[in-house]
Amino acid sequence: MAQIKEWLGITAHDNLPARVEQAMIDQQNTSEQLIGWIQLGVVLTFGTVYAISPKTFHPDATFAPVPYVLSLYFLFTVFRLVLSYRMRLTGWMIGLSIVADILLLFGTIFSFHLQYMQPPSFYLKAPTVLYIFIFIALRALRFEARYILLSGLAAVVGWGFMVGYVVYADDMHNMVTRDYVHYLTSNSVLIGAEFDKMMSIILVSLILGLAIVRARSLLVQAVSQTQAAQSLSRFFSQDLANQIKSSECDAAIGDVVSREASVLNVDIRGFTPLTKRSTPEEQIALITQYHARIVPVISAYNGHVDKFTGDGIMAYFGVLAESDSHGADALRAMEEIIKASDRWNVERVAEGLDPVVIHASCASGPIVFGVIGEEHRLEYTVIGDAANVSAKMEKQTKSEGVRAIATRETLEYAVKQGYTNAQTRWELRPNRRVAGVDQPMDIIVLKE
Repeated sequence: MAQIKEWLGITAHDNLPARVEQAMIDQQNTSEQLIGWIQLGVVLTFGTVYAISPKTFHPDATFAPVPYVLSLYFLFTVFRLVLSYRMRLTGWMIGLSIVADILLLFGTIFSFHLQYMQPPSFYLKAPTVLYIFIFIALRALRFEARYILLSGLAAVVGWGFMVGYVVYADDMHNMVTRDYVHYLTSNSVLIGAEFDKMMSIILVSLILGLAIVRARSLLVQAVSQTQAAQSLSRFFSQDLANQIKSSECDAAIGDVVSREASVLNVDIRGFTPLTKRSTPEEQIALITQYHARIVPVISAYNGHVDKFTGDGIMAYFGVLAESDSHGADALRAMEEIIKASDRWNVERVAEGLDPVVIHASCASGPIVFGVIGEEHRLEYTVIGDAANVSAKMEKQTKSEGVRAIATRETLEYAVKQGYTNAQTRWELRPNRRVAGVDQPMDIIVLKE
């Protein structure tokens, strides 16, 4: 029973997180607004057709109810549309709305025999009854089978009353016929034809309801996966998240690409002593402010954050896609990072806080970018000399008495890629011993 209620949309899914359920509710609210606009279009279309069509009712007819019924339905539709934007429509409000739709539609059809001065059986042949299928189909937009079934039930009951009224009003008992030709060429009633109409309404409602039950299950999965993807994408750079989502195949161990790129490491010098003088809340606030200032700089220069390691940031340039400016982008990002840290320190000093020394190191060269891990825990990573050297050069900034340092290869890449005024910004320091690197190497340091 509980499963049936879930299928019909009467109860929420027990296994869905609240945020996923809320996302579905938001989608349904949007659908209700869309339904209102479509229904407004329907009533406007019907009203326009009625207004421009030649009037063929009897000239002695003193009352034309159709314009009044259409006007009432127009006002009701506008009211419901406005209400859907101002609040979330509850189940009983939507149910009443569905019943009102059917009543107004059938009220319009019922008025035909009055306007055209014909016996009640006249309205049974009105093609306007086909509009009921539009109203039933509209309810599919909410992905709740109960409203489709309610529309079908209301339509069948309503049409049954319409047929019953015709039979009841037939005092002479000569309107009901079994002759199909006579039925088509007169105002007589063929019970079988009316039964066919009601059966069509029932079957269409049931088929649409079944389709929506299946579609709702897919909707739940889609919303759940979308919510999960949005949450998980916050743990990756946006470009990497997009690459994962747009990939034709699932990520697998051994998926690798190799290309030339630049790897950047940023760190806070003396972070451990700094944390000993602060509370845990202050430590987190410091890291948050630090990331808020550095990460946008990396992104502005086409870089992508690979990981956060406490107070460290590892980023790469030209890894996710081939880049003809990865070296130049990395050096420009390093310059801007130092400027951003200077601006941050001005703010901190003004607030009576200690300044924070940020330093950065970068290396360039061939890298391998791929998936590592095991079946249930995968991770994208960068492997290569550039990644290793960049990480090992981090402490070299203190030895050199600078805040930004890079390999000579990075500068060579950058110059080839259009980086100008390198000599005025960077100083070459050859044959430097870097901890963890076997051979002496040429480095460049940012002039300050």
